[in-house]
Amino acid sequence: MIPRYLMDVDVNQLPRVETDVIIIGAGIAGLFAAIKAAKERKVLMITKKALTESNTRYAQGGIAAVISDEDSFAYHRQDTLIAGAGLCDHAAVDVLVQEGPEGVRDLIKLGTQFDLENGELALTQEGAHSMRRILHAHGDATGAEIVRALSEKALKHPNIEIWHDHFVVDLITNQGECCGALVIKPSGEKVIVHGSATVLCSGGAGQLYRYTTNPDVATSDGMAIAYRAGASVRDVEFIQFHPTSLCYPGAPRFLISEAVRGEGAVLRNIRGERFMEKYHPQLELAPRDIVARAIVSEMELTKSTFVYLDITHESAEMVKNRFPTIYETCMQFGLDLATDWIPVAPAAHYMMGGVETDLFGETTLKRLFACGEVSSTGVHGANRLASNSLSEAIVFGRRIVGKVLQLRDKASLPQELENLQRKEPVHQAIVEKRLKLQKILVRYAGLKRNAKGLQKGYEELKRQMPIFDSALTKREELEFANMLTCALLITRAAEIREESRGGHYRDDFPERDDLVWRKHVVFNREKGVIEERISDV
Repeated sequence: MIPRYLMDVDVNQLPRVETDVIIIGAGIAGLFAAIKAAKERKVLMITKKALTESNTRYAQGGIAAVISDEDSFAYHRQDTLIAGAGLCDHAAVDVLVQEGPEGVRDLIKLGTQFDLENGELALTQEGAHSMRRILHAHGDATGAEIVRALSEKALKHPNIEIWHDHFVVDLITNQGECCGALVIKPSGEKVIVHGSATVLCSGGAGQLYRYTTNPDVATSDGMAIAYRAGASVRDVEFIQFHPTSLCYPGAPRFLISEAVRGEGAVLRNIRGERFMEKYHPQLELAPRDIVARAIVSEMELTKSTFVYLDITHESAEMVKNRFPTIYETCMQFGLDLATDWIPVAPAAHYMMGGVETDLFGETTLKRLFACGEVSSTGVHGANRLASNSLSEAIVFGRRIVGKVLQLRDKASLPQELENLQRKEPVHQAIVEKRLKLQKILVRYAGLKRNAKGLQKGYEELKRQMPIFDSALTKREELEFANMLTCALLITRAAEIREESRGGHYRDDFPERDDLVWRKHVVFNREKGVIEERISDV
C-alpha cells in the first residue's frame, strides 16, 4: 500500500515557517495565483527548480479565448466538448469560455505582450478549433513570454516570498484539512510550512514516459502528494500524446507546435504520401488523439519510427517569422523547416486528469486547491482542446484566489505524523528504476493499450513498491516515489476503463461506450476506486 507520508519526521522538532497562502509550483498557474493573492495576503511560492522552469515556459502554440467578433462562447464551448469526447464537465467548460477573455486581459495588464496584426491581437487556428482564437507571442514562444511577464511581477512583489530549489515532500493534514507542507531545503534541512490555504500548481507528469515534450521537473509530484494526503485523483488514464515532436538522431523530443499544422502544414508517411484523409475529415486539424494514433498506424504500416511534417509550400519568410523558435531549433540539427520535411513522432505531452476540483479549484480535501495541469477541473474531459490549458490556469487561478481570500484562520498542525520507522536505504540506483518505470509505461500504458499489457505493466510496477518501505533521504528517491505512485494509478485506471475514448485507446475495446463508460474513474487513498457518472448539465 502507498503510505500516507514518505518520510518519518517529528513535527515538533522541525523549524516552522508561517505564511498565509502556500503555492507549490511556478508555471502560469502558480505565478498568476500568487500575484492575485498577494494583493491581500502573504504568499510563499515553492518551486523545485528555478522560477521560470515549468511546462508553461515551453508552451509554443498559445492561449485560447474568444476575442474575435466572428467567434462566440458557443463555438468555443462546442469545440471543447467535442474534443473532450463526452467526459467534460459542462459547467466547467462554460466557466472557461466565458471568463477566458477577462483572463487574457489580466495577462496583458500584467505585462504579457501578445503578437499584434494591424494593431489588433493576432489570432491563429489550431487543431479541432472551428475559429481563429489562439493568441500567441513572439510567433511560437507564448509560454516563455507569459512566464517572463509574470515572473518579473512576482519577483518584485513585497508580499511574495519565493523559495527556489526546494522540494515539497508531503502535504500535512489534520482532521480532514490541509494545514501545510513538509519541505526540504537545498541544504537538506527539513522545514514545516504552515498556512491557511495551499494551492498545488506543480504541473504535469510527462517524465513518466521515456519520450516526452515535458521538462525534467514534470514528474507528477503534486498529484502524488495530493493522493497521499487523501484528495481524490480523477481521469488519470487520459494522457495526451502530442502528435508531432521532433524525432531525429541526437535531438531532444522537441515539440513542433500544433500551430504549424494550423498554418497549413501536412503530414506525410516515409513514402511521401499524405495520409490523414484516411483517418478524419478534418485531416491534420483533427483532435490530437486521432492525429497521434493515425501517425502510429502509418509508422506501423511503413515499418518506420517517424512520419514527416511538411510546410515547405509556405515562404521561408513566413516560416521564420511565424515559428522562429521551432525554425532555429530544427536548424541546430541541420533541418530547415522552410525547405525540409521534418521527421516527427508522438510523445507524452499533457495529463487530462489530475487532482479533482470543484468550479473554484478546491479539491476534496479542505483548504487544498489545485490549478493548472495538476488539476482535474472537468474542462478537458478525455482529450484537451489545443491551447485551452493556459486559459484554464488563469480562469481557475482567479477563482481559487477568490476562495482563498475568504479563509482567515489556519487549521492547526497535528502533534505527530504517521511514523513507520523506515530503516533500510534504497539499494538499486534510482536512475535504473526510473528508466524501467518509463519503459513500462511506454510499452503497456502508451498510445495503444490492452488488458494483457496493462495487467503485466501493473504487476511490474508493483515490484518496485518496496521503495515505499525504505528510508528515503535524497530528492531523486522522493521524486521516484511520486512517479511510481502515479504510474500505478494510471495503469490501474487504464485497465479499469474497458473502452476507447479521447487520450485512452484500448485495442481490445476499440469503440467508445457511452452506455457503460460515460463516467469518471476516481481514486481516493482512503475510499478506494470511485466511479462518477457524468451529468449533461
